[in-house]
Amino acid sequence: MSESRILVVGAGVMGLWSALLLREMGHDVLLVDAWEPGHSRATSSDENRVIRCGYGGSRLYAEWARRSRAVWVRRQEEWGVTLFRRCGVLWMVAGEAPYARRCLTDLEALPEPHERLDPKAFSRRYPQVEPRGIAWALLEPEAGALMARRACAALWTAFMKAGGRFELARIGAPAAPRRGGRLRELRSAAGSIFRAERFLFACGPWLPALFPSLLGKRIQVTHKEVFYFGTSPGDDRFSGERMPIWMELGRKCYGIPSLEGKGFKVHPDLQGRRVDPTRLERRTSPRFLRMARTCLRRRFPGLAGAPVLETRVCQYETTADDHMIFDRHPSLTNVWIVGGGSGHCFKHGPAIGEMVAGVLADGHSDAIPPVFRLAHQPHGRNF
Repeated sequence: MSESRILVVGAGVMGLWSALLLREMGHDVLLVDAWEPGHSRATSSDENRVIRCGYGGSRLYAEWARRSRAVWVRRQEEWGVTLFRRCGVLWMVAGEAPYARRCLTDLEALPEPHERLDPKAFSRRYPQVEPRGIAWALLEPEAGALMARRACAALWTAFMKAGGRFELARIGAPAAPRRGGRLRELRSAAGSIFRAERFLFACGPWLPALFPSLLGKRIQVTHKEVFYFGTSPGDDRFSGERMPIWMELGRKCYGIPSLEGKGFKVHPDLQGRRVDPTRLERRTSPRFLRMARTCLRRRFPGLAGAPVLETRVCQYETTADDHMIFDRHPSLTNVWIVGGGSGHCFKHGPAIGEMVAGVLADGHSDAIPPVFRLAHQPHGRNF
């Protein structure tokens, strides 16, 4: 039997940041996961993630992104490991693109460094990109990529060095609660017992299965596919030194330049089928590969025939309005749930961890923004 003051179930980016900050506040924290942090089934895995401050008019997320970026940079200096690669983020805009205009407003309001490029300036700056159909572009020069798998490993190492504890175990669903009750213990599939005063479930795509009546219709888990394409020998046009992260608005496609020799990453950002994250076979499909190659032919003709170096199949936990969920369990006074990252919350790990750690430290949920509360995601809403 293991006892702790705070038990965190799930060692993805949300659970890791929450556990680390709670431990640095002096709390006794036990972190439990069915696999090790950064494992290949986790939503927080793969090599890299985008961090940018343009957020389509969401001041909360724009401010979180900038604050989180500063923390990522400070921690990489503290830990002596590269977590953030500043290569910029480029929004390629065709047509009216109201989302891009709202991003421009975000950047102006923060304020955050940015450039608006007309077609001629765009072509001069990025001759490796086919400009046809691009009305204008928005560049965030201070944005970039987070090295996701490495970041999870660094967070875990920092948590353990700070005196945190980790156990490998598959946690079962809590017993059916009575409203106003308290959770006393959790059991693993192997029969181990874990007791704590407070519990945080940060289980990513496994949350709906652990809490089916509460989250089964609030969080949808779907698969995504990404491809890493090889650049030509001696060609640095598509590296992070010469090409920013790019997003083609209206085309549902974005990507990350080749960082550390991994290859040019392309992600057809389309809704995939619903999946079980434990049993999902991580094999890509011809359909998504065709979409990725279509994107290359359209915008990056120099990579039109590039070979595939690596592929990844992952999953998104999506809510109906793309806001994450953080709230106290409605029937258990000492249980909190955080998840539903909707594909955009890795970058916000430090800000999410600060919020979660603050709430669990004092046991009060008044500081949670209303958009994250369970009441904001009505049970049974259709996606």
